[in-house]
Amino acid sequence: MAANYDLTALAVKMVCPNNEIIADKVNGYPGIYVKIPKCKMSDLITGGSSNTHPAFIVNGQEVDAIYIGKYQAFNRDGILYSLPGVDPYAPGSGGGLDAFNAKAAAAGHGFHEITAAEWGLIALWCKKNGFLPYGNNDYGKDSRESNYKAIPMTKDGNGKTNHVATGTGPLTWSHDKTPGGIWDLNGNVWEWVGGLRLVKGELQILANNNAADASNSQAAASAEWKAIDGTSGSLITPDGTGTTTNSIKLDMVSSKWKWITGTISSQSDSSRNAAFKDTTIDSSIAAAAAEILYALALAPDDANFDYEGDVFYANNGADERGVSRGGHWGDGSGSGVFSLYAANARSGSAASIGGRSAYVEIPEI
Repeated sequence: MAANYDLTALAVKMVCPNNEIIADKVNGYPGIYVKIPKCKMSDLITGGSSNTHPAFIVNGQEVDAIYIGKYQAFNRDGILYSLPGVDPYAPGSGGGLDAFNAKAAAAGHGFHEITAAEWGLIALWCKKNGFLPYGNNDYGKDSRESNYKAIPMTKDGNGKTNHVATGTGPLTWSHDKTPGGIWDLNGNVWEWVGGLRLVKGELQILANNNAADASNSQAAASAEWKAIDGTSGSLITPDGTGTTTNSIKLDMVSSKWKWITGTISSQSDSSRNAAFKDTTIDSSIAAAAAEILYALALAPDDANFDYEGDVFYANNGADERGVSRGGHWGDGSGSGVFSLYAANARSGSAASIGGRSAYVEIPEI
């Protein structure tokens, strides 16, 4: 008989009205999720369109809300959960993107590894509301704080704290500075995001938030992967070599990242980095296409905002590179909700790479 968590849910809601207890559909074990209601791009960025943010569009239909794991993912018997006070799951081996996607989806229909669209939504919400969350980016504390520390879970050979227990930092480590927020988006461990990759520098995505539905394959050869036509914002079938006509691609120009539609001038099969705030969008990219970049927090929507030193790492020469976000315990000021690492193969696994479970009611087609 499935456990009943009604009283637990009531207690959680009394303190955090926007939090939900959602049990997995296999064992009935609970996790804590933060409900985010549907919003438009104009709610998030200045000059944004009236289009619904893509995080709320799954399989071509809009959903009223998405549910983001309040805490970084914890692995229990091959299923990812959102739980406080635990060591985030970030194995030294066997923890690539496919493994996180599978373990998140193992909780049942609607559960998934956090997607690029969902992460982008959270980052834009934080900026719009005037606060980018702090976190464990300086060996157990934030580089901007000296008096606050979280509960250490792992240490390196020099005795320095690496992982800290989920949700044990101060309120500045919550995305809205309240107990009801999403924790540890800055540092602790990088978080894989689904539905986004680079192929020889070409940006490829799953449409909107289709990556939230595990039945939409994210395998390397999946037909769900689409390039973005920079001249229109339409999704197009990639040519497989990263050179699709008019597709949005990542170039490095004068040591800064630039999204372009033509031929990449500086391509490298190694990780390079630049400040996120310095990322630009070529004038050849139409407004509709640029809005996709903004929605996924892949380019700054405000040239006058400093994005607090967040860093953009990428490999724009490899056959395929997945994307993780947020930073880890030793990245200092380079960590944050706008930081991204697009330089790991999908099999990449390290104690510094974890994930986060999310949930959505999948619309019936």
